[in-house]
Amino acid sequence: MSRTLRTDLLAAATAFCDAFAAGSPLDTIIAFFSTSTAPVAIEHGLPQLAPFLGRTFEGLPGVVQYFVTVGNSATYTDMRFQDWIVDTQERKVSVRGRGIFTWKSTGQKWDETFTYTLDFDEELKVKRYQVWADSGAAYLARTGKLDELMKSASDRET
Repeated sequence: MSRTLRTDLLAAATAFCDAFAAGSPLDTIIAFFSTSTAPVAIEHGLPQLAPFLGRTFEGLPGVVQYFVTVGNSATYTDMRFQDWIVDTQERKVSVRGRGIFTWKSTGQKWDETFTYTLDFDEELKVKRYQVWADSGAAYLARTGKLDELMKSASDRET
């Protein structure tokens, strides 16, 4: 059973991450979330740095609000995932992701490595979605200071 559960958890997590990386519509993303348990979305970080950080978005409406808030703030390209860790006892999958993010209002971009931890219910639907990412780069891009910092760092290296 454990091998089957591991395979099933990995398949569920991969399907979610693939859909997200492909920029699937919000309805497609939300369909991966639990309806039997109130799901939760959390992107860890200081709430003052970005509107989607450090808050717990609860229930399906909250999860929708999280993804809408992120989508209104930033876009991403070239998202990919690797280094999958599956915990069958806890029904969790953790994965390292990477992508190029752009803060919409400033157009500033950064290459980011992040981690997802997905907790699954009995139906292999996401009941808890957690993100650890580069909140500092997001903040600097949001305030329009990232490009200046990157140029300054580059100038010091030459």
